[in-house]
Amino acid sequence: MLPQDSRLQDATLAIPYTRSLFFLHVLAVVTTLLTFLLLYSGGLVTSKGVGMSVPDWPTTYGYNMFLFPISRWVGGIFYEHSHRLLASGIGLLTVLLTVATFALEKRRLLRMLVVIALFAVMLQGLLGGLRVTLCQDQIGIFHGILSQSFFSLLLVFSVVTSRQFSEGRWFHDPLACSLRRPACVALVLVYFQLIIAATMRHSHLGLSIPDFPTAYGHLLPPFSEQALVLINKNRLFQGMMPTTIFQISLQMIHRTGALLLSGVLVLLIMRSYSNFPKKHWARRWSAAWGCMLLCQVMLGAWTIWSNKAADIATMHMALGALMLGAAYLFVFRIYSATSLLNDN
Repeated sequence: MLPQDSRLQDATLAIPYTRSLFFLHVLAVVTTLLTFLLLYSGGLVTSKGVGMSVPDWPTTYGYNMFLFPISRWVGGIFYEHSHRLLASGIGLLTVLLTVATFALEKRRLLRMLVVIALFAVMLQGLLGGLRVTLCQDQIGIFHGILSQSFFSLLLVFSVVTSRQFSEGRWFHDPLACSLRRPACVALVLVYFQLIIAATMRHSHLGLSIPDFPTAYGHLLPPFSEQALVLINKNRLFQGMMPTTIFQISLQMIHRTGALLLSGVLVLLIMRSYSNFPKKHWARRWSAAWGCMLLCQVMLGAWTIWSNKAADIATMHMALGALMLGAAYLFVFRIYSATSLLNDN
C-alpha cells in the first residue's frame, strides 16, 4: 500500500489513474515520437550539409512557410523545409500539452516539466532561426544539444503520466539507491559525448581522423603543426576539407569518452546483476543500456569506415539521442524508487 499522507503523495506523485491523465500520456507519447522523428530529420539536414538550402527564416524563399509550393520541395530544400514544418508541429503540440496539463493537472512536477518543455521548444525554434539568419555554425551546436534534451524531457513527462508511474510501481525500491552514483556518472558522460559530437558535426569539416580503431595509423594521432601540414595536404589531395588540431583532439576525446562510458556501464550492469534479484527492472534496463552503447560504438566505427555516410552518421546521432533519453529515465527511476525513503 502507498502512504496516504498528502506530503508523501505530493513527493511521489502516486495517484489514481484517470482519463485526463491518460489523455496527457497519449499526447505526450505522440509528441515524443514526433520529436524523435524531428531529431532524425535534423540529423539528415546536418549530415547532408543542406542546412542553408532555405536561406531565409521564418519565411521560405519569401513564401509563408506553410504555403511554400510542394513542387519546389526538391533536393536539399526538401530536407530543410520539411524539418521546419515538423518543428512547427512539435511546437504546436507542446503548447497544447502545456494548456492541457495546467487545465487537467495540479501536481507541481508535471506543471514544472511542461513549462520547461514549452520554454525549451520556443528557444529551440529561435536557435534554429538564428542559425539561418546569422549563418553561424556554432548556434547549431546548442540547437542540437537542446533538441536532445527536449526529447529526454518529453520521455520523462510521458513516464510521469503513465499508469505504472501514477499507481506507484516505480516507487519503494531501497536497493536502487546503490545505483545512483554510476547512473548519474553515466548520464554526465552521455551528455559530455553529446556536446563533443555536436561540436564535431557542426564544424562541417568531415572526418578529422579518417581511420578506426587507429588514428592516422597510430594509437594516438600526431598533434604537431608539422604533421598537420602533411595531413591537410593529403586531405586536399583526396578532396577533403582541411582539419585542425582542435578537431583532431575533439575526435580523440570523443573516442576516450566512449571508453569511459563503457567502463561505467559495465560497472552499472555488474552491480545490477550482483545486487538485484532476477527479473528486477535494474537488470533489464542496465543490460538494454549496455546493448545500446555497443550498437552506438559499432555505428560510430561504421560512420568512419563509410567516410561519414549521411544515413549512417544520422543513425549514430539518433541512437545517441535514445541513449541520452535512456540515461534520463534510468536516473529518474532510481530517484523515484528511493524518494519515499528520503521523505520518511
